[in-house]
Amino acid sequence: MASSMISSLLVAVFSVLVLAGAAHGHPWGGGGFPLIPQFYDHSCPHAKDIVRSIVATAVAREARMAASLLRLHFHDCFVQGCDGSLLLDNSTSILSEKGSNPNNNSIRGLELIDEIKVALEHACPGTVSCADILALAARDSVTLVGGPYWDVPLGRRDSLTANLQASNNDIPAPNNTLPTIIAKFRNQGLGLVDVVALSGAHTIGLSRCTSFRQRLYNQSGNAAPDFTLDAAYAGYLRHDCPRSGGDNNLFPLDLATPTKFDNLYFKNILVGKGLLNSDQVLLTQSGETAALVKAYAADVDLFFKHFAESMVKMGNIKPLTGGQGEVRNNCRRINNHY
Repeated sequence: MASSMISSLLVAVFSVLVLAGAAHGHPWGGGGFPLIPQFYDHSCPHAKDIVRSIVATAVAREARMAASLLRLHFHDCFVQGCDGSLLLDNSTSILSEKGSNPNNNSIRGLELIDEIKVALEHACPGTVSCADILALAARDSVTLVGGPYWDVPLGRRDSLTANLQASNNDIPAPNNTLPTIIAKFRNQGLGLVDVVALSGAHTIGLSRCTSFRQRLYNQSGNAAPDFTLDAAYAGYLRHDCPRSGGDNNLFPLDLATPTKFDNLYFKNILVGKGLLNSDQVLLTQSGETAALVKAYAADVDLFFKHFAESMVKMGNIKPLTGGQGEVRNNCRRINNHY
């Protein structure tokens, strides 16, 4: 009991210091605060429950939403850090990341983030950041469809800017070579284990024809698929992914269990059924990443452990803390500043 009271007191004191630093321009408020899972325990004690309840309802209604919310967090963190910049709409001062090649007509779940924000503003006005909402929604999405649980470190603040150019350049693309993918991860402080483990997010969700068509046809448009692609699987894909047209036709990233978070994604790669080029090259272009693919295919617990650890690591990419940024009232626009 005494230990619990001391822990609660420390969290309360930490929260007060953070808020004081932010309010008074204390040098601590310029950043450098560690993210902690207990950040909202006193300022908004029901924050995690509110996020999980809304995400659970959405995923029950449409299982694909789990993958969409997970992808939002990933695409946010890879562009100037985990700061909610992805959520900003175009304005006189903002060129939205939503218009970038990886995001345009592709990202989903933005209205659900709005719904969560409205609920949190009602419960605890001006308290929970949009960046933290993305991190919590991603974790809840994974656990709700059978994946691992992890404590989400919290205390991020929201950016005042977006970066369309970085969104176009820094997010790994489906047709990138493995060295390019690895370099993009390393630029964010992430290593080979993170590359392979986080790629395992493709155990859920759907992908558009335009993201993998180049694997199905040669330059003249004839059926000459990537030799690493299983021939029967390639034939199945060509049926609804023609040489031209059908760009937005959707295909499961994991043909076997597209709505369940498991390790069949890695088993698919081992038999030439990785949908995206960026999936299959994990096996074919590096002995180190191939060893991880085989290890995760053989041991789902190892995959879950590494995935959870990599998600925490990714969520720690250059967060704004203390007095940096702000807590937006509306995730789509910065607050009014006078």
